[in-house]
Amino acid sequence: MGTQKRDDLVLEAQRTRTRPPPLYKVLLLNDDYTPMDFVVLVLQKYFGMDRERATRVMLQVHREGMGVCGVFPRDVATTKVEQVASFARQHQHPLACVMEEN
Repeated sequence: MGTQKRDDLVLEAQRTRTRPPPLYKVLLLNDDYTPMDFVVLVLQKYFGMDRERATRVMLQVHREGMGVCGVFPRDVATTKVEQVASFARQHQHPLACVMEEN
């Protein structure tokens, strides 16, 4: 019986290890005041996009009301949201950046 309990513990530990952490989408939300060039700059600076990809995402934000900047683990997503919000405030833009579970 002692062997069975140890086997159960090993199986339980393996199940815990194989579950991936939840991922979060980081989104930019459209507003009527933030310049398009500033949105492109944010996407390049904080999400490592080249100018062409950043422009496509910016146009998605503009046309559809929001655009996905990337998908990250919770801590990374939280940091990106805070960085973008701080940078936007420093430049006096109302650009909103949020995260939602993927």
